[in-house]
Amino acid sequence: MASSLRVRYQTLEFDGIDIHVRTLRDNQEFSDDDGIAEGLGISSATWPLFGIVWPSGEVLAHLMSDFHIEGKRILEVGCGIALSSLVLNHRHADITATDYHPEAGNFLQENTELNDDDNIPFVRTGWADDATNLGEFDLIIGSDLLYEQEHAELLSEFIDQHAKSHCEIIIVDPGRGKHARFSKQMVKRGFSHSQSRPENIEYLVKPLPKGQVLRYQR
Repeated sequence: MASSLRVRYQTLEFDGIDIHVRTLRDNQEFSDDDGIAEGLGISSATWPLFGIVWPSGEVLAHLMSDFHIEGKRILEVGCGIALSSLVLNHRHADITATDYHPEAGNFLQENTELNDDDNIPFVRTGWADDATNLGEFDLIIGSDLLYEQEHAELLSEFIDQHAKSHCEIIIVDPGRGKHARFSKQMVKRGFSHSQSRPENIEYLVKPLPKGQVLRYQR
């Protein structure tokens, strides 16, 4: 990571668990001197988005702070700063994280060390990649994933590829108007679907007026 990037440190509380995170200072930070992100199709405008704690990510992390994890292999997709993975890892869950951004793994490693926890397996992969060798999972989670129309099919196919025959999916969506199409794709792949408004979100600094917790099972 380039030293010119400005970062900030913060501590977030989850039912008695303190999680320390090192994030980008704001969403104006950018560093891609070697053109790695550009080669992956990540523009300067979208480059910083992985490195911020977003409201949807906070909601998902709070859901994971007391979620039943025993015996479950868990995957966080599009993890960004991976707040939920950090919470689950602190609880000694079997958690693996993925993201397309070339710096996500570095930030995850630094934040895992910051919390004095065991390493979290991380794979840099895109939803359109043919094979990831990740295997299958009992629980797949994510937040703020649906930006473009094509994401509905790409993400649902990626999830289907890595979901066990009996699997639960939890995605927190801020309400960008893309989740209905995604839900149709998930139902087509054999998942049942329900959704609800996030509850008890007084911890959020910014409101999530259109936010939904999307749940899928099969």
